Amino acid sequence: MPEGDSVWRLSGRLQPLTGRTIEHSDLRVPRLATASLDGAVISRVWPHGKHLFWRLDDDAGSRILHTHLRMEGHWRIHAVGTRWSAPAHTARIVVRVSGGVELVGHELGLVELWPAEEFDRRMGHLGPDLLADDWTTPGRWQPSGREEAIRRILADPRRSIGEALLDQRNLAGIGNEYRAEVCFLRGLHPAVPVSAVDVPAIVDLAAKLMRGNLASPVRTFTGDHRKGETTFTFGRKGRPCRRCGAAILSDTLGGATTAAAPQAGQERIIWWCPACQDSSPSRSSRPR
Repeated sequence: MPEGDSVWRLSGRLQPLTGRTIEHSDLRVPRLATASLDGAVISRVWPHGKHLFWRLDDDAGSRILHTHLRMEGHWRIHAVGTRWSAPAHTARIVVRVSGGVELVGHELGLVELWPAEEFDRRMGHLGPDLLADDWTTPGRWQPSGREEAIRRILADPRRSIGEALLDQRNLAGIGNEYRAEVCFLRGLHPAVPVSAVDVPAIVDLAAKLMRGNLASPVRTFTGDHRKGETTFTFGRKGRPCRRCGAAILSDTLGGATTAAAPQAGQERIIWWCPACQDSSPSRSSRPR
């Protein structure tokens, strides 16, 4: 599942594109069917949380190509003229750049193109990125991205910690897998309210885990990189807990926004161990 570390690695793979000219483009989404990137120079490629941005400059000005992988999206890099490694009907973007390189974005959940000056208006709602340079130092956020993320989460103490962690307005980059594993490692049921949680500790753990996974394409929370052995609870409904042997449970958390719950997020699956993850507010911040 693509999360902040996935997009960070993808951005790293695309850095050699900087300074290259787009020789041919094909945007295969209805609202951009007539748009062209041909002739634009790629001046910057960067991630923010689970979002990827390209700054494109040409005589008409600067534009931002904004993509999001969602659940299944991925990019492939080929030499021009070679066979694609994924089905052509799943391609949403095809870009050929100087030097004989072709990039294809498959099954992308979001593709947008807009003037660069609209960046803050469109993306300013995103919270601090756990992987950004200013996570622990002054930058866009004062005194740091970490402190701002903690402040934003604490601003809604009645909200569940599970929903707060997934809300990209609080901090950018955490998805369902990181949420499940961070909650397990802190001994927290995802539905426990923020008011009962050691928020700095859970934010620090999330950042530590995500940064620790950057060096490997196989994400792991257990230290084991073998298939099926990388998580404690995520995707393991009915299987024994790796610590105590109890069966992992699964349910949903979140739902439609209402007047009573204006911050409610999309309903998502949660996983937890009923023995290792306490749902009692009086003990929910205890580390495990």
